[in-house]
Amino acid sequence: MKITVFGATGGIGGHVVEQALTAGHKVVAVVRESSTYDVRHPSLEVLRVPGLEEAELLRPALDGSAAVVSGVGARSRKAGPVASTSTRSILAAMAAAGVDRFVAVSAIPLGPVPPDESFLNRRVVLPMINAFAADVYADLRVMEADIMSSSTEWTIVRPPKLTNKPLTGKYRVSVGDTVPRTYSISRADVAHLMLAAIDDPAMINQPVSAGY
Repeated sequence: MKITVFGATGGIGGHVVEQALTAGHKVVAVVRESSTYDVRHPSLEVLRVPGLEEAELLRPALDGSAAVVSGVGARSRKAGPVASTSTRSILAAMAAAGVDRFVAVSAIPLGPVPPDESFLNRRVVLPMINAFAADVYADLRVMEADIMSSSTEWTIVRPPKLTNKPLTGKYRVSVGDTVPRTYSISRADVAHLMLAAIDDPAMINQPVSAGY
């Protein structure tokens, strides 16, 4: 399978590229022209673009691809509406190229709070991070709305706090809901879930949360 990865230089996107290549897929990694990205592999094509705001510049990255995985997101609270702006261009490029399958990363606070959520998460963690990163989550809400209203077969993955721990392949998943009492997951495991979602019909047109 050929997979196009946006956000390939990020923590999650980098793991998506690595794991997809290890699994035998062909990968197109979309990176900025200014990036020092130097990953080399016989099944990897690197497409350098000025930015992710112009759909026509992203279109060549989608030729022959069966799916698109996006790890695009703001690197800081002051980055602006990175996720929504970039995703809007990605969706337009996908429509022009006729690529339907789309898996994107969001964040667990955008999902519903489970009835059996812990007191710590319900009363302390979630209110605190929603207040601390209000602009980031507002941007992700716009992104999610655009994805859900698109013609793609989408999956939105909502992880909790991200860590740099190694891949385990062992995490809890909730399709269409939020995993309760979860506090973290590694970027490597989020990438693992995003790749698994591509071929999972139960995850099509669904938000998916995961955590330990």
